[in-house]
Amino acid sequence: MDYAAEKAVVRAHHADIMAAGPQSVADVLAERTSPDWHWRGMHPFHEQVGHRSVAESFWAPFLASMSRLQNRPDIFMAGRNEIDGFSSVWVTSMGHFMGLFDQPFLGIAPTGRIAMLRYAEFNRVENGRIAETAMFFDIPHFMMQAGQNPFPPQTGAHLVQPGPATHEGLMYGPQDPARGTETLRAINAMLNGMGQKSEESYAAHLAHTWHDDMIWWGPAGIGATYTIPRYIEQHAIPFRDALNEGYRFNGHLCRIAEGDFGGFFGWANLTVRNSGGYLGMTAGPDAADMRVVDIYRAQDGKLAENWIFIDLLHYLNMQGLDVLERMRSLRH
Repeated sequence: MDYAAEKAVVRAHHADIMAAGPQSVADVLAERTSPDWHWRGMHPFHEQVGHRSVAESFWAPFLASMSRLQNRPDIFMAGRNEIDGFSSVWVTSMGHFMGLFDQPFLGIAPTGRIAMLRYAEFNRVENGRIAETAMFFDIPHFMMQAGQNPFPPQTGAHLVQPGPATHEGLMYGPQDPARGTETLRAINAMLNGMGQKSEESYAAHLAHTWHDDMIWWGPAGIGATYTIPRYIEQHAIPFRDALNEGYRFNGHLCRIAEGDFGGFFGWANLTVRNSGGYLGMTAGPDAADMRVVDIYRAQDGKLAENWIFIDLLHYLNMQGLDVLERMRSLRH
């Protein structure tokens, strides 16, 4: 299956949004979404139902804040969802929304300069309409570009993240189904091997499913890492040491692959308790959710690149820190 019809719906949806303004975007969203469209967004937007609610909560304020907005995708793919037995079709895109940051957004002060909002979006297309969307974006990364960093120093690097090294992520046409099957196999092999404890065994296990020169494009607050040893040092160990108590994997809602690319999201993927130090936070008594998107590029049967989105604002809010409110209060 080439998913041409489903891809065409999402591409037209994206183009219409970029051409819309704050006042017209609700009507534009209605064109290609179902009446009970279920939209999941990151904190502070969370879950919305219907085009008008999505427009009022996210798209109208964002379009009002960003002049001359462009959608600059790096990955565009479609596939059948492994989680529901490959019955539903989802179209996934990842990239940046780029524009001139001219008006406040979520209390973040504008700069009048270029700003990029990293995003990953999963759309379930049914009967020619978008019935369900999960839209993840990296608001802390956007804040950092505007000079309003809400976090202590990261363990990894802060970058405006590039697309795939191969520049083959925009799969508008049909792909070889065998390559998608192989990519999904590589993703599942990685998932099935999670949970190694010692550094030595973990590194050895990672080498079975990851290339040695893997790139882990982590979210703002954690940062990007390069090679298996630096991934372990700069992300895996800090994550494990602070969040291993009460760790619970909740599963995914969608997992697809096409060509050399694949990905998944959960709502929430993980429930963890901070035993102290993670993201500069003191220990928290309660568990908190991590809503996560992972997008992968596979190469020769192993994973080579991984782009990650985590709703850290929601996670921290559950821990008692409202990052956006704190930033607003500091400006007065």
